[in-house]
Amino acid sequence: MSSRDDQDTNASSPSSILLVEDNPGDARLVEEVSEDRGLADVLAIVTTGSDALDFVHQRGEYADAPPTGLVILDWHLPGVTGETVLAELNSDPATDHIPVIVTTGTVSEREVRTIYEQNANACLTKPTDPEELEEIIRAFEAFWLSAARLPPVNTGTERYSDR
Repeated sequence: MSSRDDQDTNASSPSSILLVEDNPGDARLVEEVSEDRGLADVLAIVTTGSDALDFVHQRGEYADAPPTGLVILDWHLPGVTGETVLAELNSDPATDHIPVIVTTGTVSEREVRTIYEQNANACLTKPTDPEELEEIIRAFEAFWLSAARLPPVNTGTERYSDR
């Protein structure tokens, strides 16, 4: 994978997109569509909230993980929940700049409100049809990886003085 400085085509592309998904079928679908869309080289997948936090913080078995530029987070994780992961990322100055897109299989207005109250950048309902998933990933790619300007990825060596 090239460094951010070498990425001339899209300066806002994250170093890695972290998918946090405990359902193997959902994770595989996202992985397949990502491969078709040319995103496989930036997609990393973990299945637990604790692994997500270790990946983002580059600790334990993820010490050599690339810096995370964007998180796609399943809200209904067993153990360390999506809500807990989001709260920890938002409370840490080293990670509070990372955009987090929450996915959920339920469509409760109360849950959606809670997700946004916890400062998620977006909330997506998980599609049940693979074609819908591909459409969502296409829209996701067009907005988050092309149109939106993402914050610089913190490699751990720089500090941002304009916070």
